[in-house]
This record gives sequence, C-alpha cells and structure tokens, in this order.
Amino acid sequence: MLTEKLKKYNIILGSSSSRRKELLKEIGLNFSIKITDKEESYPTDLKDVQIVEFLAKKKNKFLSKGLKSNDLLITADTIVSQQGEILHKPKDKNDAKNILKKLSGNSHRVITGICIKTLEKEVTFSSITTVHFNKLSTIEIEYYINNFNPFDKAGSYGIQEWIGYIAIAKIEGSYNNVVGLPTADLYQKLKLFI
Repeated sequence: MLTEKLKKYNIILGSSSSRRKELLKEIGLNFSIKITDKEESYPTDLKDVQIVEFLAKKKNKFLSKGLKSNDLLITADTIVSQQGEILHKPKDKNDAKNILKKLSGNSHRVITGICIKTLEKEVTFSSITTVHFNKLSTIEIEYYINNFNPFDKAGSYGIQEWIGYIAIAKIEGSYNNVVGLPTADLYQKLKLFI
C-alpha cells in the first residue's frame, strides 16, 4: 500500500488551503504544513500550464530550504483559464461578478501544477479539468457572491459549494482538481518516490 510505504517520509504540504489539506488527508497521508507568503509572480510570456508549474516549483524552491533527507515536500498552484485569459482570485465583489459572468454559459479550464521534492528527486506535473457552466442569472451570481464570499478562489467559485450544484453542466477530468488538488494524479506520481 502506497500510504504505508510513504511513512518513511516526513510529508510536508506547502499550502494553507483548507481544501488541499482535506484532500491530502482523504488519500490517507499524514503531513505537516509549511507556508510562504512569497508573491506569486511569473514571467508574462508563460501560458496557463507553464504558469502553474512555474509557480508550484517556485513555492517548492522557497520552502525546500533546509529540507532533510527524509522530507517530502508537495507544493501546488491552481489557475482558472478561459480562452487563454487567466481568471485570478477576485479583488472585490464587482470583480467576482464580472468573472462569474464570463464563466456563465461557457467552458473554462482549471489547471493545477504540482511539484513534489525530496533531496534526491523532484517531479513537476500538471492536471487539467474542463468545466462547463450553465447560464447564470445576475440574481444567481449575486446570491452566490453574497452568501459564499468566493474571494479566496481562482475563478471566483468553489465547485463544492452551492454554485457547483446549480451551475456546472459537466466536467471533463478530475473533480478534485477543481476543488484544489488532483488526488488521483498526485497518488500516481507519489509512487515514483517509493
């Protein structure tokens, strides 16, 4: 069993996201948390997949200072991309409203980049999920923003919240990736470390 074999490592999740913590716990892993408030900047010529992998590696490089021989560090970054435009976390209520209007009746991609590192090995990969939204009314958008405060979420929504139940027509790819961590892909990549 992978979770047993990984017990030789002190697993560290480089994220303060409660959703990522929950998903990693559900795989059956014990881990500690280490976070950075380093600004998430990246070169402007990077495309969506390149951005998340760059940021996951950047976080990992910063947090891996002082990594011990039995440490295994996992860092991640998630973005929402629609026709090449990156839809970040909303700045305010108005921004959230504009982002959700863009998503309404359209599809977008949720892309997570992950970097796993020990002193001997480093693996970086990404996972892409395509999400199709139903058309949303202004009243529905405002209700969601007022009741769920999606200001800490890329793309201004959480699939596990009310909007996920009423707005998502279908998804192609990992549901958990949209929540915050592509657990099945991560589990497979962790096998490279045993």
